[in-house]
Amino acid sequence: MLSVLRVHLPSDIPIVGCELTPYVLLRRPDKTVTTDDVPESAPLDGHFLRYKWCRIQSDKKVAVCSVHPSEQATLQCLGCVKAKIPVAKSYHCSPKCFSDAWQHHRVLHDRAASAVNENGNEEEEIFGRYNSSGSGVINASLTGSASSTSLTNGSTPLYPAAVTQRSGGETWFEVGRSKTYTPTADDIGHVLKFECVIVDAETKQPVGHPNTILTSRVIPAPSPSPRRLIPVSGADMLGNLQSDGRVSSSGSFTVLSYNILSDSYASSELYSYCPSWALSWPYRRQNLLREIVGYRADIVCLQEVQNDHFEEFFAPELDKHGYQALYKRKTNEVYSGNIHTIDGCATFFRRDRFSHVKKYEVEFNKAAQSLTEVAVQTTQKKAALNRLVKDNVALIVVLEAKFSNQGADNPGKRQLLCVANTHVNVPQELKDVKIWQVHTLLKGLEKIAASADIPMLVCGDFNSVPGSAPHSLLAMGKVDPMHADLLVDPLAILRPHSKLTHQLPLVSAYSSFLRGVGLGLEKQRRRMDPTTNEPLFTNCTRDFIGTLDYILYTADSLTVESLLELLDEDSLRKDTALPSPEWSSDHIALLAEFRCVPRPRR
Repeated sequence: MLSVLRVHLPSDIPIVGCELTPYVLLRRPDKTVTTDDVPESAPLDGHFLRYKWCRIQSDKKVAVCSVHPSEQATLQCLGCVKAKIPVAKSYHCSPKCFSDAWQHHRVLHDRAASAVNENGNEEEEIFGRYNSSGSGVINASLTGSASSTSLTNGSTPLYPAAVTQRSGGETWFEVGRSKTYTPTADDIGHVLKFECVIVDAETKQPVGHPNTILTSRVIPAPSPSPRRLIPVSGADMLGNLQSDGRVSSSGSFTVLSYNILSDSYASSELYSYCPSWALSWPYRRQNLLREIVGYRADIVCLQEVQNDHFEEFFAPELDKHGYQALYKRKTNEVYSGNIHTIDGCATFFRRDRFSHVKKYEVEFNKAAQSLTEVAVQTTQKKAALNRLVKDNVALIVVLEAKFSNQGADNPGKRQLLCVANTHVNVPQELKDVKIWQVHTLLKGLEKIAASADIPMLVCGDFNSVPGSAPHSLLAMGKVDPMHADLLVDPLAILRPHSKLTHQLPLVSAYSSFLRGVGLGLEKQRRRMDPTTNEPLFTNCTRDFIGTLDYILYTADSLTVESLLELLDEDSLRKDTALPSPEWSSDHIALLAEFRCVPRPRR
């Protein structure tokens, strides 16, 4: 007979918006062990599994700390209450917690005050409003709330919440009838109970005792300080948004580039400072989705997207928000793990703004084989391939704009756009390989540019700091022959150094913070390195802080209208590196708003 051996949860702390799917270990009638579900529609040996989730509401109100969400709050900041800051951000577990967090916390007060002073009301945010539904307001009601009565979780049909038990000052409300449950704002501060029981398929009656497990108290999803779009073209408004959250400037479009940190790289050994629940993929994927959707970019370039996560999560979830998806998985000549967990580059675009014209896939392994065939001596071919083959790829997409961007003198011309998305994941000591991969990508883009009069964007994580040879090649179009990076070239693939050039007029989008005019630029300039015209950091871990990610554009055909503000030490909690409960990658997202401009006549 079917029996349940064990039930446990993958995460110690349940979080609003993050699916909870318990592990249910079963013994089949043939004595084999499995974690496969046994639904009523496919009973096994005349039995199936029935699930139930309950929320245990105590008569005692509970608030959780905004800094340490697993701790109960003991004090509240009245300044937050007066400033109408989301109440969840006002709670702290101790005076020391409040004191330690003050440098970060006061930013919330300053922003609320400046928003009221400048606009007479709370300013619109690019990212943050999307999280407002999980603001963390404690539901003190002891009866089924209005939002509970129309709850859907898993594949369960809508049904009213039901009181299952009340004793000792506690009321248990049934909130779900499927194996998976996603906590809601009503669950914050409360314990959940999962129940699993074997049911006779014929009588529909339980067989034996149910297996139950209790969670810790549900916490709100930590929400980072919102990041705004900062105009750099002289506009007077911050984040001029439409009702759907996108920038309302006619004819412009926004591009996001973000290394989301593949789950296969997110080990507790490498990121020991991040709480295990915040490092788990079920939590991070929901937090990343909230962030990405919240930016409402027209084009989204993601790096380190696992193959299975693209197919099972990002493609279907972003499809719900109007995005079409394209993907290029890394090759697997070096990688020896599960082919489904290989990461790659994913590019998404809004179907109402762009249509897909063409896709190019760049496999640097193939380019390495071609190079060694013609430029490396036979005795060195094996060693050369071992050095050059790193499984990296690039995804190049040509899109056609559905919005008008042409003047009266050119009303019928198609507006095409070429977007390159790559991740140059090469060990730091292999400087020659990194330069070669960037040069190979740029030469491919030159060929596309020669065949079509088309604006270009180059997005990605290049694992190269500002001032390095790959960065110089990208942003300056050439590399100084005396550059120190060129000294590492055992295969002589970079010689002559004069060939390390390209003719694309590429400019780094974020350099516009140092050239632009407009409100809010002084603060952003303090977050830039004036010697390299790049942000101080886009990657922030305990072991490294610096810039590795870039959005570059062809300056003869595109102009930057606005940029997503950069993070600084005030935007990260004290002594915090990335990833963290608030930010679910070790990189930060970059976003730029562009407008196509007529090319100069030649």
